Amino acid sequence: MKLRAQAYSKVNLFLGVGPRRDDGFHELSTIFQSLSLNDEVTLRTEGSQPHTGAWVKGLKVRGLAHNEVPEDQSNLAWKAVTAVVNAYSSEGYVPHQTVHLDIRKGIPVAGGMAGGSADAAAALLLADRWLSTVHQVPGLGEERLLAIAAELGSDVPFSLLGGTQRGEGRGEKLSAVANSTRWWWVIALSRIGLSTPKVFHTLDHLRDTQQIAPPQLDCSGIIAALASGDPLKLAAELHNDLAAPALALQPALRRTLEAGTEAGALSGIISGSGPTCAFLCHDRTHADAVAARLRDSQVADTIVTAYGPAGGAEILE
Repeated sequence: MKLRAQAYSKVNLFLGVGPRRDDGFHELSTIFQSLSLNDEVTLRTEGSQPHTGAWVKGLKVRGLAHNEVPEDQSNLAWKAVTAVVNAYSSEGYVPHQTVHLDIRKGIPVAGGMAGGSADAAAALLLADRWLSTVHQVPGLGEERLLAIAAELGSDVPFSLLGGTQRGEGRGEKLSAVANSTRWWWVIALSRIGLSTPKVFHTLDHLRDTQQIAPPQLDCSGIIAALASGDPLKLAAELHNDLAAPALALQPALRRTLEAGTEAGALSGIISGSGPTCAFLCHDRTHADAVAARLRDSQVADTIVTAYGPAGGAEILE
């Protein structure tokens, strides 16, 4: 059996980060939007083999920055398959085959665009389809898959659903946001990634030493801007509390943001924990023009255009 799934990147249109909680996570108030930039994951079953505790027998990554992605059990996609197998096994549906995973990367690695989470979301769907087909039983269903996704990582539930969603808690508590407009973005990618834990740690330090403003958690302005369909209104509401620590760790990003504005973008924002920068444009023609000017400025390793919202993870038939 061979199955393929696709999952999409994300940008945080608004990211407010509250104080660190007792469990080590931060309370978030965020607006996610999925973007057309995507990864593809393929699951292939292998011959019948005795169970040795590892249902995934191998994982191969290719594409964008593939050498920076682990190809072992630390990979989120690998963990996702294992979690689904465990869920089926707990109900007596134990697989009689192992699987191999292939990941084609189109989403930047350590770029704040949820590439690892996208792979995990795709792998969840693939493993669920594989096991429900083999055992001829209904799949786990969205609610259960979302619960498993939340255990894997804060962004994985959103990667499953896609679209435009408000995220609360550590980002895993989702609610759909009204949006009927296609938004066009220019994405500036850097080969030098940023560690998400390090960005959050730096945020805590900057706040403890009162070097930055308090958290901004009210996202009502951006929700209204999305409903309006007006790119100028949306541009005025883009916000990211993690921008300050990302800039502290990688000051060159400031020049990237300035270059995007100089190239004609309506506004720019660091995506998530960075270092990817996303620039909002009027439409596709405007995005293509901004991308061309940004390429000339040579402030980023790769410049691409993308639109949002894209969908959630999906099986490719």
